[in-house]
Amino acid sequence: QVQLVESGGGLVQAGGSLTLSCLASKSYFGSNDMGWYRQAPGKQRVLVANINSGGSPYYADSVKGRFTISRDNAKNTVYLKMNSLKPEDTAVYYCNSPVSGTLVRYNWGQGTQVTVSS
Repeated sequence: QVQLVESGGGLVQAGGSLTLSCLASKSYFGSNDMGWYRQAPGKQRVLVANINSGGSPYYADSVKGRFTISRDNAKNTVYLKMNSLKPEDTAVYYCNSPVSGTLVRYNWGQGTQVTVSS
C-alpha cells in the first residue's frame, strides 16, 4: 500500500505564498493521477487540483489562477504552489490519487495544515 506524506504547510498572511509537497512511497506513483484535496473545519474534504500522468492539470474554480500543481515522477512527489492566499484557503491539505467521485486510490496521510490570516 502506498503511503503519502504531506508537508510544507504553515501560517501565512493573506496574499502570501506556500508550496506543499507530497511524497509517495511507491515507485509506480507516476502512472496515476494525483490530486490535492483540502478540508476546512466543519466541511467536507474537496479536490482542489489534480494532475494526470501526462502532466495535464485540473483546478477547482476557487483556486484557478492562484494555485499550480506539478509532479516529479522520478522523486515520487507532487507539489502544490499556492499564491495569493486568502483566509478561505485555510484548511488541512491532503494528497491522494482520485479514482472517481469521492473514491481515492490510497489511504489518507496526515495532511498538512495551512492557515491564512487576514
